Amino acid sequence: MADTNASGDDRLLRDLELLNELFAQGGYKELRVVGPNVSVLLSAQAQSASVLQSGGNALAPLPAFSASTVQAAAASQPAPAAAPASKGAIDPAWVAVNAPNLGTFYRSPKPGSPAFVEVGQKVAVGTELCLIEVMKLFTSVRAEVAGTIRHIAAADAELVDGGQPLLYIEQE
Repeated sequence: MADTNASGDDRLLRDLELLNELFAQGGYKELRVVGPNVSVLLSAQAQSASVLQSGGNALAPLPAFSASTVQAAAASQPAPAAAPASKGAIDPAWVAVNAPNLGTFYRSPKPGSPAFVEVGQKVAVGTELCLIEVMKLFTSVRAEVAGTIRHIAAADAELVDGGQPLLYIEQE
């Protein structure tokens, strides 16, 4: 009898390899995914990813990643062309708009579109300022104060940490 689940296993393995790659790039310590037919644990401390299908069928372990592997891969990739952040000193009276979580900072809703905001632009409370993307999930960052954009601290398509200042608003 032929194994009718071979293509499903191949698809699952490709999905797991992609998940492992995104996990490595995201700088996470641990990720656990539990579904009806599979349970996955990725850990930066482990030597490999653990994968167990329902029924106890184990798939081949995914290769472990290391900081040097991630750095080597990053070094071989050309840096995206990103507009530099605005220059100048930060006034301590300005209100920092911080990244809500780790992810990629985007100044516009899609490539080629105008930026949500520019330096010198007035914004109201609730104005959409930028997007943070992590694993294809986008978080809209909105102004919590009314005022004028005075400084953009992150470059477009730059990886930012949670709590990192993205831009500064001079409050009205």
